[in-house]
Amino acid sequence: MADSSFDVVSKVDKQEADNALNQAHKEVEQRYDFKGTGASIAWSGEKILITANSQERALAVLDVFQSKLIKRGISLKSLDSGEPFASGKEFRIESSLKQGIEQDAAKKITKLIRDEGPKAVKATIQGDELRVSSKSRDDLQTVIALLKGADLDVDIQFVNYR
Repeated sequence: MADSSFDVVSKVDKQEADNALNQAHKEVEQRYDFKGTGASIAWSGEKILITANSQERALAVLDVFQSKLIKRGISLKSLDSGEPFASGKEFRIESSLKQGIEQDAAKKITKLIRDEGPKAVKATIQGDELRVSSKSRDDLQTVIALLKGADLDVDIQFVNYR
């Protein structure tokens, strides 16, 4: 009998992220407490650029964006936001969306599977994703439950279950 397997990936739906950004932009434009503060949020290449005339306003715009991401089903673990920094007379925050699982996080996940998962399960790192395989589908279900319950630094999804 052939091995069953699934892939552990960390991907963000770009369209959903774009919709969340557009909703946040609309809210920032319409809210009374942001009027006249120069607050804005927009794509800047692959990064998201938040600008405002004070550090507190920039953080408030980031908070609005985070709430829109949550409503769209995107985990905040996939949002990498920097600290507000002064640029001329305004404050800026650069954020980016993390795609793929970094090597150190992948090693941590494979170690978790090796230590706490069923013994017949094998986890291999393939680029920016993990392939988990076993002869028993029940063992794979156990690993999925283990990873969902673990407190990981990355947002993970399970694809290609076969």
